[in-house]
Amino acid sequence: MHHEGNILVTGGAGLVGSELIHQLLAKGENVKAIYNTSPLTGFPQDLKIVQCNILDPSALEEAMDGISQVYHAAGFVTFSPKHKNKLFKINIEGTANVVNAALDAGVKKIVHVSSVSALGRIREGQTVTEEMNWTEDSSNSIYGKSKYLGELEVWRGISEGLEGVIVNPSMILGGGDWTKGSSEIFKSAYEEFPWFAEGITGLVDVRDVATLMILLMNSEITNQRFILSSENLSYKDIFTYIAEYFGKKIPHKKVTSFLAEVVWRLEAIKSKFTGKEPLVSKETASTAQAKVFFDNSKILSALPGFQFIRVKESIKHTCATLQQKYHLT
Repeated sequence: MHHEGNILVTGGAGLVGSELIHQLLAKGENVKAIYNTSPLTGFPQDLKIVQCNILDPSALEEAMDGISQVYHAAGFVTFSPKHKNKLFKINIEGTANVVNAALDAGVKKIVHVSSVSALGRIREGQTVTEEMNWTEDSSNSIYGKSKYLGELEVWRGISEGLEGVIVNPSMILGGGDWTKGSSEIFKSAYEEFPWFAEGITGLVDVRDVATLMILLMNSEITNQRFILSSENLSYKDIFTYIAEYFGKKIPHKKVTSFLAEVVWRLEAIKSKFTGKEPLVSKETASTAQAKVFFDNSKILSALPGFQFIRVKESIKHTCATLQQKYHLT
């Protein structure tokens, strides 16, 4: 389905944003991308690129002039509580600014990237669905809270006349910057990190996340949120697949919950002295122990005919991308 007018992608330098841009340009769409800190490189000439901080409402308004569809993929990811202010500013106030600018510019529809963290993911033995929300006791991450409160801004925009869809991806697999976000697990496995945890989580390929966002944008669907997750797998299996692909040693030391408690405390002390981010925080330690299952049936029934890329296939593709990107032998 082709539409009139232009498309804006926020967070164009990120994992999801850059994949969205590639797919939209491949469809021959008219795309404008905004970035804040990391410049956008390696894209074809026909991409309009604008530096714009989503905390600057007037710059956003200017960027949104003449735009009819907005993919809001800009966000800040951290599980370190000391960045709470930045997290809340970008993920809540930034989203509010995007929604307001979209309303002012007469944008037709927005597709917003949230996270399964916004659903309150620590729910032992309970499958996570779209009906769930972040609550103080079902979530341990300040990130999840920031994403949940960011979603509320999108619902507000919808109530004020925007069409909108929210996507809640689980752990996203893709060959982005492997010093950041979910791609860090590839670096850890490549460097033969020996520990594995017993937790289980959902995973999804970044190509699927972008494809689904575009399908949802160009559908009649509005005022809905969707979990985007291909399969639920243990961290042990995830690390094993990556290590096997890279030809590295498979993690062999099991982190017990007692050990996790010790490790995050040691890391917290260490980071006080070094000023570096702790490798393991209280949040990541308990997440790594939790067995969480995500239900993807809502998106599959909304878009029949769509099939998720299998996690093993996705890991293989991501490893190959990273090998090229970082010249790994």
